[in-house]
Amino acid sequence: MSHLRSSSLDYDRPVKVGDGIYWVGTTEMDHGWRPNPYCVVDQAEAVLIDAGSRAQFTSLILKIMQMGLPPSAIKALVYQSADPRLWGGLCHLEALIHRKDLKVISHKAFLALGQQHVESSIPCSLEDIGHRLEFSSGRTLEFFQVPFACSSGSFVTFDRKSGVLFSGDLFSSQMVQEKGLFLELGMECRRCEGHSVCPRSEQECPVFAMLQFHRENISSEKALQYALKRIASVPYQVLAPHQGRLISGTEDIAHLNFLLTSLKEVGIDAFPGECSLCRMKSEPNGHAKYPETDGRLSVA
Repeated sequence: MSHLRSSSLDYDRPVKVGDGIYWVGTTEMDHGWRPNPYCVVDQAEAVLIDAGSRAQFTSLILKIMQMGLPPSAIKALVYQSADPRLWGGLCHLEALIHRKDLKVISHKAFLALGQQHVESSIPCSLEDIGHRLEFSSGRTLEFFQVPFACSSGSFVTFDRKSGVLFSGDLFSSQMVQEKGLFLELGMECRRCEGHSVCPRSEQECPVFAMLQFHRENISSEKALQYALKRIASVPYQVLAPHQGRLISGTEDIAHLNFLLTSLKEVGIDAFPGECSLCRMKSEPNGHAKYPETDGRLSVA
C-alpha cells in the first residue's frame, strides 16, 4: 500500500486506492462539503459508491471516462447515506448509464427518502439482496449495518478482494483545508493529546477534526461503540470514508480506532442533562403528560 502515500498523485484523474478500486471525487469543496465517491471495477462491470453531488457530476463522469470505462458498464449505485445532496445526482446518472437493469442499493429507510430521485433504475434494499452484491466473476461487496452511525439505516461496504472498507460516516471528517487525499500520521501525532490546531505546523489538526466530526454527527456513544465492534472482525486494510481523508497505514488505523473507541460526549451524550421532554410523566389513562414549558425545549 506504499503507493497510497505518494505526494505526487494527480487528483484531476481517478486515484487507485486498491485492487479495482478508484477514488473519482474532486478536491474542490462544495459549500464546505467534499464527498468521496468511489468506483469498484471488476472486468467489464462497475459499481459506484456514494456517487457525489450534482455539483460534482461533471468531474465524476470525466474521471470514469479517463478510466476507459463506458457508463453502461455500471451495474449498480450504492448509497450509504440519506444525504439529499448525494441522491440529487441520481437522475443524471440514470440517464447517462442508460441501463434498464441498473440497481440502486441502499437501506430501505434511505430508499424511502430517496425514492423521489429514482426514475428508471431498480431500488434494492440490503435485505432484498441478502446484504451482498456479486459481480459476474464472483467478486462480492458485503454490506454491514451500523445503525445510528449516524442514521438509523447507516451501513458500510466491504470489498474483500481489495481489503477496502467504504466506511460511510465512520472515520469521516470535515476539514476546511484538506491537503492530500490520504491521512498520514507521524509518531508525534500518535502521542499528541489532540489540539484543534497542530502546535507544530499551525494547521488544522486532521485527528481533532475527525473526532469532532464524530461528536457532532454520530448519534451517541453507544451507536459509535456498536459500529466499531461491528467492523472489528472485518479484515480491512484501507478505510475509505464518505468525507475527509482515506486511511491505509496499519498503525494509523489502530491509533484512530483507539481514539474513537475512547471518545466521550458523542451526539446526545454531550448534553449536560435530560431535556424536559424526556422527563414526561404518565397520566392514569396511559397517555404521556408533557411538562409545562414556555414553548422552548429546555435542558436541565
